[in-house]
Amino acid sequence: MCVRVKYGIWNVSQPDGAAVNALAEGGYTPLAAMVLASRGMATPQQAAERLSCSGPLPDPFAMTDMAPAAERVGLALGRGEKIAVFGDYDVDGITSTCLLTDFLRRRGADCVPYIPGRLEEGYGLNPIAIRQLGSQGVKLIITVDCGITALQEAELCRELGIDLVITDHHECKDSLPQAAAVVDPHRPDGGYPHKNLSGVGVAFKLAAALCGSQEEVLEEYADMVCLGTVADVMPLLGENRVFVSRGLKSLAHTRRPGIAALMAESGCDPRSVNASSIGFTLAPRINAAGRMGKIELAVELFLTDDPIRAQELARALCDLNRQRQNVESEIYRQAVSMLPPGQNCDAIVLADERWHQGVVGIVASRIAEEYACPAFLICLDGDHGKASSRSHGGFNLFASLSALAPLLESYGGHELAAGFTISRENIPEFRKQISALAAGFYRDDIPRTSLDVDCAVPPELLTIRGIESLSILEPCGNGCPKPVLMVKNLIIERISQVGSGRHMRLRLRQGHLVLGAIYFSANAETASIAPGDLVDVAFIPQINDFRGEKSVQMNVVDIRPSCAAECLPEVSAYLALRENRITPREAELLTPDRAELATVWRFLAGYGGIIRESPICLCRKIVRASGNPMTLGQLMTCLDIFRDVGLLSVSRMHKYISITLTPGESKADLNGSQTLQRLLHAKES
Repeated sequence: MCVRVKYGIWNVSQPDGAAVNALAEGGYTPLAAMVLASRGMATPQQAAERLSCSGPLPDPFAMTDMAPAAERVGLALGRGEKIAVFGDYDVDGITSTCLLTDFLRRRGADCVPYIPGRLEEGYGLNPIAIRQLGSQGVKLIITVDCGITALQEAELCRELGIDLVITDHHECKDSLPQAAAVVDPHRPDGGYPHKNLSGVGVAFKLAAALCGSQEEVLEEYADMVCLGTVADVMPLLGENRVFVSRGLKSLAHTRRPGIAALMAESGCDPRSVNASSIGFTLAPRINAAGRMGKIELAVELFLTDDPIRAQELARALCDLNRQRQNVESEIYRQAVSMLPPGQNCDAIVLADERWHQGVVGIVASRIAEEYACPAFLICLDGDHGKASSRSHGGFNLFASLSALAPLLESYGGHELAAGFTISRENIPEFRKQISALAAGFYRDDIPRTSLDVDCAVPPELLTIRGIESLSILEPCGNGCPKPVLMVKNLIIERISQVGSGRHMRLRLRQGHLVLGAIYFSANAETASIAPGDLVDVAFIPQINDFRGEKSVQMNVVDIRPSCAAECLPEVSAYLALRENRITPREAELLTPDRAELATVWRFLAGYGGIIRESPICLCRKIVRASGNPMTLGQLMTCLDIFRDVGLLSVSRMHKYISITLTPGESKADLNGSQTLQRLLHAKES
């Protein structure tokens, strides 16, 4: 069996037994009680508080500079000054812009929305836009979802006699722009209790401060706040749970012709709309407007009152999204062809003149996931380039770009996604230095991908009632994900392909219990599984309703070989050995005896052909075959010993290692291994 696991580490929580009992006594099903306890909730009261979607919203004026912001906007309303709401071209920025524009217009304001062209102007405030708005008579610019780093642009506004109110939710740099007000929950001098608001969440707070009633504004704009919060992957905790819960109810009965038309055109059923349908169905179509240079279509979609026009705009956005998918596929093909063959990358930095600025971020995300390292894709235009980057495995992009700021012309973003502009001549040095930072963050042979599993459960708990009880976690998303469970020691009885061969359906058994599973975007060959394999399955539990008949279904997240003994991804001693700082105690733990070396060699020799596996998956297979415990560091040490004496060669390629046994070699003097001698010497020192 050769199971290709997606995640090197499964972090499986162990629910406290007393907490499970307390929650069950409070009325939760055993399955729900296990999940809640695994997430740190010990009592029914704690669970109710954590999952509440009706808690009180903090006072908007608790946010630093909200009072002067509301005062300046109120003054503009009173004077009849022309106001511009300046936003960003993603879903969060679009909903922020439209919410505040509509709110101010309904109160009599002469207000214009302005979102810069992604390709022509790029992200955020810029001199061209400021001068253009000034020439149109704008006296006040309110930024939404941008502006926190606009130091020079704020100075230009002062020179032109335009007042500036900044509302943003991105990380602050050392200096803040000089403006009439700077409203950002991340301000270091702020005390707002919820730091993780979206841009539209901050815009909502400004509208509520002006209105005097958060309930009134939420009643009118919960759908927009929900869309921006979910699309920007904000944690669905605290205040955001209220926004999204209320917004999903609003979307189910939306009064906005544009949103209704988009849901109809994209096949999103209003009766079952949830955070997933926003993230995978609605948000990509809204984002397509900004990515493909047609931002005005999305703005008009949210602001129109004409149902006929709304249908036209919804069709146009869906068409744009299909175009975006085609462009994305071509950029991905080109980018992958540029990667150095057979080499492992600590960071991927690629640049090309042909690439579409609006789409490279999606491709960077895909490459970062597939190659297990941060990815930076740069769209070149003459002597300069604009880049989109995505993180992997916890690598902090914003902090890294800050460290390399002298090489950049500008940058912004957060830990997981960021953008920057760079001179073409600085790209080689940037590639060198960002790779060095990534190499320092990652350690070879440590699994870079991990999966958080709520708990291991007995299959007896996977009943329709038990799974339906997990709906108490909704709305689910970042910060409150759908529960991921694990069942150990399942036998694969049957495998069939569905969806024109794109997906895989499994029949799994443990004892007399049979479970059905679906594994999307996988088949028996790519997952390298076969009937009869004994596996552990990590999955999202769901109810499959087919022709009115409900059944339990496992939506597979990952599959790994079952292990009878302990197999830990521990490599600290191995890294210490490689860096010549190993202690005698570590050497004692790491040094393999003859039996361990023989176990590993027998497994490799019986494998047949080139072995290409993730190290932790290979370790699990050897442990399962032998029944003896082993750490990842011990396996890597054995491989180094065999390599030292010419029994095999090992090369690294992203998440995998490739092992080739040397033809004709089956015996060697292992005492000649430098690795083994270093260990023996360290034990004696």
